[in-house]
Amino acid sequence: MNYEIIGITALWTFLYGYVIVASVDFGAGFYNFYAKATGKSNIITPIITRYLNPVWEVTNVFFVFFFVGIVGFYPDTAYYFGTTLLIPASIALILMAIRGSYYAFNQYSKDSNIVWAFLYGGTGLLIPASLSVTLVISEGGFIKEKAGGIDLNLMELLFSQYAWSVVFLAVISVLYISSSFLTFYANRARAFEAVEIIRKWFLIWTIPMLVSSQFVFLGLRSNNEAHFMNAQNYWYLFGLSLVFMWIAVYLIYKKRRYGMAFIMVMLQFLSAFFGYGISKLPYILYPYVRIESVVNESMAFWLTVVFILGLLLLIPSLIILMRMFLFDKDYVQGKED
Repeated sequence: MNYEIIGITALWTFLYGYVIVASVDFGAGFYNFYAKATGKSNIITPIITRYLNPVWEVTNVFFVFFFVGIVGFYPDTAYYFGTTLLIPASIALILMAIRGSYYAFNQYSKDSNIVWAFLYGGTGLLIPASLSVTLVISEGGFIKEKAGGIDLNLMELLFSQYAWSVVFLAVISVLYISSSFLTFYANRARAFEAVEIIRKWFLIWTIPMLVSSQFVFLGLRSNNEAHFMNAQNYWYLFGLSLVFMWIAVYLIYKKRRYGMAFIMVMLQFLSAFFGYGISKLPYILYPYVRIESVVNESMAFWLTVVFILGLLLLIPSLIILMRMFLFDKDYVQGKED
């Protein structure tokens, strides 16, 4: 059995799950601050609060599974990424701590503090920006292995067009995914005034989403031509991503079937995300870590079993959470807070 392929597929699925769930969470924080700053808090904030209350504690479960799994399956990643990501990872941890403080403040205080809302909204954009650096570094060209250890060319990273295009795409994706879900969620709550505001946010981010995606591909060509050329072999996955995107845009523009529109957004990112991942194989980190660098076969087998069971446990748990809270008619409409 090819444990390398099964293992990386399970890990990539966890990472995809984190991208979707965390994007809704991160984007909701930004929109919550925007609503407070523009005097629309009474329209938008109740919707966001009802979503965040049952969900925020489980958002990072996907990321924890991925992080533990990538180190477990591919121990070399701890060596290479552990050094190079010291600064961005430290920044992300600080930002996550700030978000955690907001949750505690919001839970135990009845006061609406614009400063905390700003910190919460700001961290929601800065965390994906800092984490996206991992994908940039994984494309190679920014680190060198020397006798004394790993050396990260920080200046080259800071002035890389590809790096900044990935960062901007990460931020825009958060706002795009979150607004599509919140449009559906507000409509389910029958908060039609909120629906009109949030659907406009989604439509606003559509063009930046397309433009930033193009810049990422152009940057990939100059940064890692081998990956860029291989990605063209999977053009149909990226083409499907565009089709799903236009369906989502059409439905939201026409004010129809917001739930289906969000599913299209999920499929849009599923196609593009797995297209990117498949085209990158067999490398995890160019040119140092390949999927063949998996831990010994016995360990790989048990890790594969554990992570498949983890997926089978986590997905039904989320479905139950959604049925009990997020999509419960009375809860969504604010009749049971």
